[in-house]
Amino acid sequence: MARSPASPATPAIPASAGEHLGTRSSLVWNILRSLRPSQWTKNLFVFAGLIFGEKLTDPAAVKQAVLAFGVFCLLSGTVYLINDVLDREADRLHPIKSKRPIASGAFSPAGALATAAVLIVASLSLAFAVNRPFGVVAITYLALLALYSVWLKHMVILDVLVLAGGFVLRAYGGAVAVNVAFSHWLLLLMLLLALFLGLSKRRAELVVLAGSAPEHRPSLAEYSPYLLDQMIGVVTASTLLAYAFYTISPETVQKFHTDRLLLTVPFPLYGIFRYLYLVHQRDGGGNPSEMLLTDTPLLVCVALWGVFVITILYTPWL
Repeated sequence: MARSPASPATPAIPASAGEHLGTRSSLVWNILRSLRPSQWTKNLFVFAGLIFGEKLTDPAAVKQAVLAFGVFCLLSGTVYLINDVLDREADRLHPIKSKRPIASGAFSPAGALATAAVLIVASLSLAFAVNRPFGVVAITYLALLALYSVWLKHMVILDVLVLAGGFVLRAYGGAVAVNVAFSHWLLLLMLLLALFLGLSKRRAELVVLAGSAPEHRPSLAEYSPYLLDQMIGVVTASTLLAYAFYTISPETVQKFHTDRLLLTVPFPLYGIFRYLYLVHQRDGGGNPSEMLLTDTPLLVCVALWGVFVITILYTPWL
């Protein structure tokens, strides 16, 4: 009987190599989750200066704005890492935050802080590469939000104001990056809109956590749904009025040579009312970025507002 030719042996992959690859991919995944890319929609405020500064058709300005957006994504990710390390014990008491990599133990605090240090160097280096004023804004944002993570988040009312200040710095930083003057009306509007989102988030946290809210965040003990509803009511009216006045202000009409931005007022009206509906009737509001990405009517409203604004500002015959 003829002997069959021997089959070439398949080289075995050492078990340790497979485990190493799995560990490395798991680490990368946990780092990415900890940076919360779903929250990066907040950094879209950076593009306000590009759009309202009439630089959207300038390729160099678009490049600078995209770099500025990237810097704020890195900076906000850094702040999330620091915040999650400091809050890991309290987060374990939260039904949703307990699943975060640091709170669940999947990502070590030491590894998170090391990653944060690398991101700080990378983000600030890139910020100063955009231009020096933008680098200063980036440092200010990082310092403010670091103070928030360590101390200011425990100060009632001040905690929400600081978060709103972070949104204003995003918008101002975007304007500085493309070298345009930013309207005081728009800065005020950004502040009010951010306050609206921040107060709504605090209300959602109170509802979700109920009696355990103070254990998760001590400042929540100083809030009540009624108090937050009063604040939200004031900020809602102020936000809508600020936007309406901005669209018809002499400064705006003179700059854009049109008063037709007034036609876009129905979009923020619907958007804010839709958000309030989700907060009160659907127990939403705990994660504004997630709501923007998952609620179709809200997403369509924001998209249509953007289309109308760009069309009005960049179409001469209008």
